[in-house]
Amino acid sequence: MRRLLYLLPLALFLVIAGYFAATLRSGRDPQALPSAMIDKPMPAIDLAALDNGARVTSSSFAGQVVLINFFASWCVPCREEQPLLLRLKTENTVPVIGIAYKDKPQDTQRFLTQLGDPFQRIGLDQEGQLALNFGVYGVPETYVIGKDGRIRYRQISVITPEIWEETILPLIKKLAAS
Repeated sequence: MRRLLYLLPLALFLVIAGYFAATLRSGRDPQALPSAMIDKPMPAIDLAALDNGARVTSSSFAGQVVLINFFASWCVPCREEQPLLLRLKTENTVPVIGIAYKDKPQDTQRFLTQLGDPFQRIGLDQEGQLALNFGVYGVPETYVIGKDGRIRYRQISVITPEIWEETILPLIKKLAAS
């Protein structure tokens, strides 16, 4: 009986090692945060606009492929992402709708004045309710929305040129063609 007790830690180690080995061999990215919202209709958008113009609503871009980018002036990675988003605006590849997440309008405006404004429209999500409905973990976070209003892709963190060229742009082209 005592021998079995000595083997118990070894058995426990083998079970844990087997679990980690199976996880690593599965090919699943351990950094990926899955979204239950993929292929589901995006949450309804109805936000005050940064420019005090017409409200930013889902219907204002219905029937188009769009990027919805959650950002904030206090977000350091958002600053890193801004040059790529500005490039998208000049290339006119896809409309980018900005959602200022838990930010003061004057801080958002200062951020855009300093770094440039890549957005077609900017909605103010000061309470973070829209972000919660989308399942946002943190900013920046970007969603590709199909013409049918369904979420087709979610990018957590900065969109790098590689992610844009290899993942997002091909998806946008595919969605625009369908």
